[in-house]
Amino acid sequence: MITPNKKFKFLFCTADRFPPFRVDVAVLFGEELVGRGHEIDWVLQSEGPCMKSYQTVWSGGRAWVGKTDLGETRFHRLKKHLFNIIHSLRMFPLACRNHYDFIQVKDQFIAGVLGLIVARLNDIPFYYWLSYPFPEAALYGARIGTARYRYFYWLKGFVFRFLLYRVILPNCNHVFVQSEQMKEDVASHCIHREKITAVPMGVDRNIFSDEQYGREAGLNLGNNAIVYLGTLIRARKIDFLIRVLGYVRRERPGAMLYLVGRGEDREDIDVLEREANRLGLAEAVRITGFLPQGEALKYVKYASVCVSPFYPTPILNSTSPTKVVEYMALGKPVVANDHPEQRKVINESGGGICVPYDERSFAEAILKILSDRESAKKMGESGRRYVLAHRSYERIADIVEDRYYREERARNSI
Repeated sequence: MITPNKKFKFLFCTADRFPPFRVDVAVLFGEELVGRGHEIDWVLQSEGPCMKSYQTVWSGGRAWVGKTDLGETRFHRLKKHLFNIIHSLRMFPLACRNHYDFIQVKDQFIAGVLGLIVARLNDIPFYYWLSYPFPEAALYGARIGTARYRYFYWLKGFVFRFLLYRVILPNCNHVFVQSEQMKEDVASHCIHREKITAVPMGVDRNIFSDEQYGREAGLNLGNNAIVYLGTLIRARKIDFLIRVLGYVRRERPGAMLYLVGRGEDREDIDVLEREANRLGLAEAVRITGFLPQGEALKYVKYASVCVSPFYPTPILNSTSPTKVVEYMALGKPVVANDHPEQRKVINESGGGICVPYDERSFAEAILKILSDRESAKKMGESGRRYVLAHRSYERIADIVEDRYYREERARNSI
């Protein structure tokens, strides 16, 4: 009989690089689940230059870190992927030598098939974690021309889609996805809903604690600062916000737009700069580039309003935006478009305004917040209370841990 006191030992192979920095790995697994006594061994590829694989210790567990190739040419990128596949084979000897309760693979497809085989050979459960519709995104990027290597992305999309929906998900014991919309999307591929658990993005309570929340950061962005935190890749069409700024500045000439993030390549930034120049807004748009989390969140803390536009495509509809809950955790009013997860969070929290994906609608919502500081403050306070109560990783870890226990009980009852 499995009780909530059982501590799992499992092997986790993830597409996140070492050391992991995304909160859904570093905090959810590396802090919350490890902090509850679960033991995790890690298989991942190095983020930085690494010519030889090695073993180290991370977050109390053993980590096998694979070598990589950081070159930008197609040949170097191919080598990087091959190194990662070869490194994933390490799951075979590890599972044979260690008594794992289960194997879990996140956002990898060839490694997902390998992990499934390893689990079956060792008669242990296999769980898969899908944080983004990667096959669909690759095919979409190839179709609309935003993919860097169009034909490669076509091939990758078709192969990964086959592996995911015909091999991995039908045969795994359970699937974790990023949102309720993604759950429905995965279920549409004949995967039983009972086999899928939605685990949304959240925040680290330690970073957004009352002490950190009230700490002076020393940034002065002015009284009309609009802040966007996130990726600037062309597929996200962030030039939308520059046109929104144009409408806002008709009533608020001093309004500034801060884009806190980076793109995949220089062309991503060039698109934004060209649009700002075209509209005569170059002096009103600031692009910070990549910043460490603490530095990036300073911009959020001193923003007047934070924004989260999601271009309405089936690809992005299934995501669980981190930025919205981070904005709210810092007590900021939010303007976001009508995206399934954003609509849910804003409606339940009262922490902002949800509008159609339309430049004028976005601008009107921003102006409404800028013109009513008292209402904006109440939105920020409501959003913060909601996030700390429902979207902290302490709470999200309860969901994941409970599913592990349920799966173990079901397995033992057979």
